[in-house]
Amino acid sequence: MKQKSTDSPHDKFKSSSSNNLFFLLLLLLTNLITLFISSSLFSCSYKPLSTTVEETATIASDLPPEFLAFTSGQALPFGFNTNFDSDTIYPPAGKACTLFPDELRRYMSYKVNGSCPDDELLAQKLLLKGCEPLPRRRCRPASQPEYTEPYPLPTSLWTTPSDSSVVWTAYTCKNYNCLVNRKRNEKGFSDCKDCFDLQGNEKSRWARSKGGGLDFSIDEVLATKPRGSIRIGLDVGGGVATFAVRMRERNITIVTTSMNLNGPFNNFIASRGVVPLYISISQRLPFYDNTLDIVHSMHVLSNWIPTTLLHFAFFDVYRVLRPGGLFWLDHFFCVGEQLGEIYGPLIESIGFNKLKWVVGRKLDRGPELRETYLSALLEKPLKNSW
Repeated sequence: MKQKSTDSPHDKFKSSSSNNLFFLLLLLLTNLITLFISSSLFSCSYKPLSTTVEETATIASDLPPEFLAFTSGQALPFGFNTNFDSDTIYPPAGKACTLFPDELRRYMSYKVNGSCPDDELLAQKLLLKGCEPLPRRRCRPASQPEYTEPYPLPTSLWTTPSDSSVVWTAYTCKNYNCLVNRKRNEKGFSDCKDCFDLQGNEKSRWARSKGGGLDFSIDEVLATKPRGSIRIGLDVGGGVATFAVRMRERNITIVTTSMNLNGPFNNFIASRGVVPLYISISQRLPFYDNTLDIVHSMHVLSNWIPTTLLHFAFFDVYRVLRPGGLFWLDHFFCVGEQLGEIYGPLIESIGFNKLKWVVGRKLDRGPELRETYLSALLEKPLKNSW
């Protein structure tokens, strides 16, 4: 008869230790295999720095030589400059310029030291796509062969300028008479369709208040601040600069931003004797922080602009206004419940004080569209504006 064997505690411990050691080695081996496989896969998918440089060089090779000549870093003649904190200067051009290589190549193709192509329409489309600022060019811009001197001030403020002040290639109208009469003669939409008629609606615009409604007058707005404290400012998307002209008549200097949307708005503004600024609503305002007394915008800053971009734009207005400065948001338009749900809270988030806030219906395209106007006079706080 066989005796039943019994393992001693020592034998059980040796068996358990052997098993633990086996599983430990197995786990270690599994980890090593996993590390080897993942390293192999990573090395296959990893792109070394040299590839990125090569790709960048390929992209650069597709760009016009004159664009690269302008935007490439240029060594400062006297070396490191403490103001730049660098020994190199990089001339700016809009980030989106390189997204449109065909248009950019056409724009930057010209004879250096010669005449630029007559390509205003191409240039403006590039700019509106985000190629802003446009790169500089080393050529002379198109102009009329026989330019007539502008009318002297103050006559120029309310006088239609000579046709010779404009190169008309980019526009449907080929003279100012056509522009003055296009509201009566032209079907369809044109930006600021009646603006060039200085004896029409422009003659009375902002001249007087209309009973406490959406149409504030300039004198009504100026009366909210101490006399003489509004001296300099900006009109965003100011059409033919009638706002700036009226302010000039009150010894206030206004710069007017405008595009040339099927009309020579910038030429017209300059011919009137006030300052045009050719930038889009996407561009950062080229003024230092806390410097302007007033910023005005009629119709332009409205719901056609993507909401995030509009939020940035409003904060940029806040940035350039001095403490106590005014933002006159003139006939901002939106649809249905947008004012209460989106744009009212967005405007309030900037930090302005409300001096005037008037809401009314926008009916020029029919009541069925449920469009709304907002005219607001907002003040950057005089104290604690930061």
